[in-house]
Amino acid sequence: MTLIDTLHRWTGGLVGLLLAMLGLSGAILVHKDAWVMLPHATDAQIQGTAHLAELTQRIMDDPATRPESILFATKDFGLDRLTYKGGAGAYVDQSGALVTRWTSQWERPEIWLFDFHHHLFAGDRGEIIIGVVAICGLFFVVTGVLLWLRTRKTFSFRLWPARMTRPAILRHHRDLGIVITPLLVLSLVTGAVLVFRPMAALLFGPGAPAQIDRSLAEPPPHTGKIAKRLNWSAMIEMGRQRFPEAEVRSLSLPRRGNGLITLRMRNPEEWLPNGRTTLWFAADSGAFVAARDAKNLSPAVRGYNLLYPLHAAKVGGFLYRFVMTLSGLSLALLGTFAVWVFWCRRIASARGSG
Repeated sequence: MTLIDTLHRWTGGLVGLLLAMLGLSGAILVHKDAWVMLPHATDAQIQGTAHLAELTQRIMDDPATRPESILFATKDFGLDRLTYKGGAGAYVDQSGALVTRWTSQWERPEIWLFDFHHHLFAGDRGEIIIGVVAICGLFFVVTGVLLWLRTRKTFSFRLWPARMTRPAILRHHRDLGIVITPLLVLSLVTGAVLVFRPMAALLFGPGAPAQIDRSLAEPPPHTGKIAKRLNWSAMIEMGRQRFPEAEVRSLSLPRRGNGLITLRMRNPEEWLPNGRTTLWFAADSGAFVAARDAKNLSPAVRGYNLLYPLHAAKVGGFLYRFVMTLSGLSLALLGTFAVWVFWCRRIASARGSG
């Protein structure tokens, strides 16, 4: 048990502050649609096929002003988001009128906060670091439960330490941690599996990662460059013809030179905010290439698609958002106090010995 205690303290001391920052940023992002206050942000969502087709054609028609993607309004947020190169972007209302634009993500707190929480401002490398930190957090939780068992008879739940002394902070840390453990496990497991897809085998079986890779793979790339003029409205119309009940969620230009325009849709039974129901079109002609119906995905893949909505509280309404807010704030509190107690004690000992 001494070894577990040592590993637990060092894990908290080394990654506790980053865990705290991820927990706090996650708690804030859960309520993003409520605190991004812009004109028309509370407008009712418009999903009429003719309206979306005409709007998309108008936005995407001119190559000089064409965005890299359109993220359409949701039931909770009434603005369309346009993304351009170099972190630039804009919000437009559902008639296409400009609401606000930015030239860098640093001008929009919801965008840079999302980038921090998902990538640590470091792209794929930052995402890997976050995955490693999430695994460390799980180790922190498991060892914390084992250590709590020794002192369970003194359990006393408090939202804040009774005194700002080391013994009181440690007791608060221990008892708050055991109460919030199920929520921390949910947040950390979903976060880790989303970063490290092979970990899906732990939740959905040994063959799940390969199934997920196959099912979510894009069609073979096309070599043609994007044409100056395309029938963008026809893409929206075809999406609605094939999936009449699905919500149109986003339209994206080719990525990584794959020559494919991607239209994502969300069937009513899907929890994933932007859905996995997808159509691909050739960028040089606008011709239909392939489609994926999320209803035909295997149980393992459908289970994997539930992880992000659970992690980001995109289901369950206000009650579940409140629960995940508690998880994020508790992680922030536990991580901050872990670092404080761990390093302040060592600094004080070093000063005393000097």
